[in-house]
Amino acid sequence: MSIEVGGFFGFVLLICDIWAAINVINSPTTSTGGKVVWVVAILLMPVLGFLAWLFAGPRSAR
Repeated sequence: MSIEVGGFFGFVLLICDIWAAINVINSPTTSTGGKVVWVVAILLMPVLGFLAWLFAGPRSAR
């Protein structure tokens, strides 16, 4: 059993992952090591990494 991500869903996932990685990199509240861990998680596990970032990722200091 394999899961293939392609087409429109794959494009939307790519945009979401890029957006998440940019937000992690620009986050002032996260250390450099934390940023590296988040970006690697988002890039290696696109769906799970994005969902983990969405619910538990670094928040901006607003």
